[in-house]
Amino acid sequence: MEQQTSHSTIDNPLREGLSLERLPSPCAMVIFGASGDLTRRKLMPALYDLALEGLLPPGFSVIGFARSAKTNDEFRSEVRESIRQFARRTPIDEGLLRNFEEGISYISGDFSSLDDYNRLSEELDRLDRERNTRGNRVYYLATPPVAYAEIAGNLSHQNLVHSLNDERWTRLIVEKPFGHDFNSAKELNETLLQYLAEEQIYRIDHYLGKETVQNMLAFRFANGIFEPIWNRTFIDHVQITVAESIGIENRGGYYDQAGALRDMVQNHMLQLMSLVSMEPPPAFDADSVQDEKVKALRSIRPIKPDEVDHVTVRGQYAEGWVMGNPYPSYRDESRVDPQSVTETFVALKLFIDNWRWAGVPFYLRTGKHLPRRVSEIAIQFHKAPHPPFETSVTESLEPNVLAIRIQPDEGITLKTNAKVPGPSMRLRSVNMGFLYGTSFLVESPDAYERLLLDCMLGDSTLFPRRDGIEASWEPITQILEGWERSGISTLPMYPAGTWGPDEADDFMARDGRLWRQP
Repeated sequence: MEQQTSHSTIDNPLREGLSLERLPSPCAMVIFGASGDLTRRKLMPALYDLALEGLLPPGFSVIGFARSAKTNDEFRSEVRESIRQFARRTPIDEGLLRNFEEGISYISGDFSSLDDYNRLSEELDRLDRERNTRGNRVYYLATPPVAYAEIAGNLSHQNLVHSLNDERWTRLIVEKPFGHDFNSAKELNETLLQYLAEEQIYRIDHYLGKETVQNMLAFRFANGIFEPIWNRTFIDHVQITVAESIGIENRGGYYDQAGALRDMVQNHMLQLMSLVSMEPPPAFDADSVQDEKVKALRSIRPIKPDEVDHVTVRGQYAEGWVMGNPYPSYRDESRVDPQSVTETFVALKLFIDNWRWAGVPFYLRTGKHLPRRVSEIAIQFHKAPHPPFETSVTESLEPNVLAIRIQPDEGITLKTNAKVPGPSMRLRSVNMGFLYGTSFLVESPDAYERLLLDCMLGDSTLFPRRDGIEASWEPITQILEGWERSGISTLPMYPAGTWGPDEADDFMARDGRLWRQP
């Protein structure tokens, strides 16, 4: 595949500031589970967009590996259609797409068959000879988690994993869920580390590839006005909301075993929380950033079983309307237990017991079939202690809030109080802020573009480390154990299209606070 270099940095946001030395070395990517939805909707479109930006190395190649029987041409045709449907940059560059397809092949194989791994080895050798991929490999596990250990073991047994001392490199990308509790996550880590070094394992969380999430580091540590007030003295509380308007989308078999706490809080939301709360790293390299994130996660106050009901609220959606469309209740969804007590909504209050955050509550909430799709981090500051205004004016003052919008309409706003023009002293809240699309006049790259590129570059800054995964499972496991002991047979219900059960509002009201409506 020819390297594209014609795009300027003005309409090439991902490449802006990226020196040529940061381009990956030649490599091949093997996608296990290549017939699945993740490959179709995210991985292949992201790789095409990277090719369009000129950020893939010469000869870059993809091997799809899955049980489905299909030919190379059939797989290429599927890839072509997925790119036409889901690629970020349009219209499609037909010449580049043809070049991209030349590096795509497919193996119909079983994850447990050593003979099929021998065929994979032969295909990788061919790519080394014909496309000069130089023995460098990225293995992407877009499979059910039950297959992770088996695939890693078979790759190792068939000599498809290079050691760290080899001039050729091997990297393994693992999708969530990474375990279902603390013990299973630790066991999976220990199993994978029998076959690969920690530096070779990339546990992907696509939220960390989003532009606004990455900008959290720049916002906090590149602006002298914010870090001095980023502590308990000035901040009243933090709210992190990840709301989804969709339901479980024919994933009842998976979701009824997972629930909102495992599906969203343990990974995405605790990663966001760690970025908000971490201490300044000494450098912006992978280990320094991960060290500080892990310290923050380990500082989360332990939750005793008898405290769980006081710091969490669960709910399930009932039938209702979302954006003008009717939806059934969760228990009426396909492959969901009619007596299920799996939560589709969860809210919780966590504390980080360190000097910076002592006494500051972090409120997290997420749910299915809420009114709109939005992800936001809101930092609410203490009210001004004694504003010199009339009592009636003072009572109407709202606290300052710094809101970091992750999706949609990525951007940052700061709510302040200002005087309304006129002869009397009337105050009103106003927002100052920016949106990425209008401020930089470019479209943000998809999260998978950034993360796939970083993996090929060997940059693990945005990939959670082993100790970070285990640290994030500790409070979640404590909550799960408390819920199990409660023995409840039903959950509070909320109509689809609302912001969760009434109990979630009561949960905040007990602390004298309100949920934001993003």
